[in-house]
Amino acid sequence: MHKRIFNRELRDWVYSAKSGLHGTGLFANRDIAEGEYIGTYHGPKAKRNGTYVLWVYDPDDEEDCIGISGQNLLRFLNHDKNEPNTEFESADLYALHDIKKDEELCFNYGDECGLD
Repeated sequence: MHKRIFNRELRDWVYSAKSGLHGTGLFANRDIAEGEYIGTYHGPKAKRNGTYVLWVYDPDDEEDCIGISGQNLLRFLNHDKNEPNTEFESADLYALHDIKKDEELCFNYGDECGLD
């Protein structure tokens, strides 16, 4: 697991803007290195699927899934099945490869936790 970086503003790393993929997207505010921790998807637990809900395996019980209703900038991440440049480890977002400033960040929504 990559080392977490605490006590920094998410806005130092990312910003939201109109996306060429879909609606509003999330973009790099600076160059981000492969493997670098970008931020944590924050919000209350969700009981059902919906807009901005991220489903992840519970870090305390990897056979159970929890939904997080996103309330920070990471909720604007768009889907890219073929060429994602980020991935989640639980609710923590990391760069899959080097990301240039102003490049859109995206991840493969996949079927995490068996949801479609």
